[in-house]
Amino acid sequence: MAQPIDVRGGEALATPSTHPLDNAVWAALAGPHARFAERHGRAARYPDYIYDFAALSDPADPVAWADLRTLVGPGTVVRIKPVDEVPSGWDVVGGGLGVQLVGTALQAEPAPEAVRLGPEDVPEILDLVARTRPGPFLKRTVELGTYLGIRRRGRLIAMAGERIRPPGWTEISAVCTDPEHRGRGLGTRLVRAVAAGIRARGDIPFLHAAAGNTQAIRLYESIGFTLRRRSPILLVRSPRTPHETQAL
Repeated sequence: MAQPIDVRGGEALATPSTHPLDNAVWAALAGPHARFAERHGRAARYPDYIYDFAALSDPADPVAWADLRTLVGPGTVVRIKPVDEVPSGWDVVGGGLGVQLVGTALQAEPAPEAVRLGPEDVPEILDLVARTRPGPFLKRTVELGTYLGIRRRGRLIAMAGERIRPPGWTEISAVCTDPEHRGRGLGTRLVRAVAAGIRARGDIPFLHAAAGNTQAIRLYESIGFTLRRRSPILLVRSPRTPHETQAL
């Protein structure tokens, strides 16, 4: 696993395990994205029409898992990271390995051809997402931050935007380009443009990718991102009591 790093001031420094990126979804929901949080005790989640992740204040804390079960209800499947083990009664029903990269040397600059995307653009956004599959994007994900797009002849062909916001950091997400327009650097221009907005408010850009998406990871590294850590992403089902199981 890569050593956690902090890139403030341009230097890579070892940081303690309490770094906000170590539990980024929780840090966002307990901080800058608290207005979106559905929360019970030591567990929280984004509404399922915005972003399909839940989080625990401490993934090793049984109380946090009990709070998550109360929050989501019995027999509910939720997506969560970073979690290495789940308590008895919780079932792992899917998942994979993800990587986290930080913009240590990313050149941030505006893209004059990029336009701001908003709720009225969601049908176009969802159509592009369906064709390119950049990762989860729901009907109101666009509310999480600034999303920029590039159009050709009035058609949305590329986009990128902001998703989770731990204190001092902002995730770049939904980076995608229509297959017919790839190889022209549109995604890179949008990543740099989104990063410019992030840095303008004093945050540092970072992003996540599937560990198996080596092509995307190489591209991100080539434009100034550095691998910070690898961590599992799990789909887990909350426990049912024997009475609830018998009632099915």
